Amino acid sequence: MAVGWSRDGAVQEQIDATVASAVEIAKSRLPKGESLTHCEECESPIPEARRKAMPGVRFCVACQSELEKRQKAAALYNRRGSKDSQLK
Repeated sequence: MAVGWSRDGAVQEQIDATVASAVEIAKSRLPKGESLTHCEECESPIPEARRKAMPGVRFCVACQSELEKRQKAAALYNRRGSKDSQLK
C-alpha cells in the first residue's frame, strides 16, 4: 500500500535504513584497543573489573553515563525523516 507520493515498500525501506544506521552508530561507539587505567575525562582510576569486562574502556562509569546522555540527546532528531532532507 503506497502512502502519499511514495512507492510500495518505501516505508519499510525507511525503517530498515534507520535501524541499519543505528547499528552502525552503535558499532562505531564500541571501545577498541587497550583499556586506560584512569578516566580520560576526570582522571579517576578505572576499576580492573571494568577494564576486563569492556576492553578498550576510556572513561569511568560516571563519565561514560554522562557522555551517553549527551549522545542520546543529540540523536533524538531524525534527520533522515525530516522534510529538509527530502527536499535535497
